[in-house]
Amino acid sequence: MCRHLAYLGPPVTLASLVLDPDHSLYEQSWAPADMRGGGSVNADGFGLGWYPEGDVVVSGGPVRYRRNVPIWTDENLPGLAGSIRSGAVIAAIRNGTVNMPYGQAAVAPFVHGNWLFSHNGRIPGWPDSTLKLAERLPVADLLQLDASVDSALLWALITNRLTEGVPPADAVATVVQEVEAAAPGSRLNVLLTDGEQLIATTWTHSLHVHRTADSVTVSSEHFGPHQWTEVPDRSLLVATATTLHITPMEGQE
Repeated sequence: MCRHLAYLGPPVTLASLVLDPDHSLYEQSWAPADMRGGGSVNADGFGLGWYPEGDVVVSGGPVRYRRNVPIWTDENLPGLAGSIRSGAVIAAIRNGTVNMPYGQAAVAPFVHGNWLFSHNGRIPGWPDSTLKLAERLPVADLLQLDASVDSALLWALITNRLTEGVPPADAVATVVQEVEAAAPGSRLNVLLTDGEQLIATTWTHSLHVHRTADSVTVSSEHFGPHQWTEVPDRSLLVATATTLHITPMEGQE
């Protein structure tokens, strides 16, 4: 299982989220505390996505840095992450699923327009289990998948809903439920942001949230000295830097 985090609030360095804290995402790459049978290390790549300080909506969308190597092997990362500040960040480390590609294109966060997306989990029986869902997508969307991995298809399904004007929280919740119906036992823990709002799900894995008066941080595992609250399984989290709503997804249509 991968690990990921998202942050909305006053600009902070990427290093303060990903590298510096006790049990940071960096440490979780080789010493995760809660993998739930989904692997032991997250050494198949890492990615950072952020919105430049002072201007959330920028030409060309958010900035992204991805590598298909273990995060601890990138000698450039400390300097890069320590010098970049942002008020909206998604970061992820990858534990690749067997028989799926391991290239950089398979590493979160994925991007479309002004959206950043990360998926922690797997879809059992992929791709056969999702063929009926994939058939609903425009052919161009399928041809433009970042990689032949379940996360990329999940993102394409959500992106299609967003493009149709479906509200982000509804787009995420509906797709998660449809994928679970098609592939029971899926692990569908996602993060989605446009730099102003954050949508997250817990679906058979962990997510923790830390709030202050003007920020929200969510993470697969808690880190640093903060007080964290565990988000219940099968929940939908919708937040801005100053608001937070968590609702159960079970039984929603």
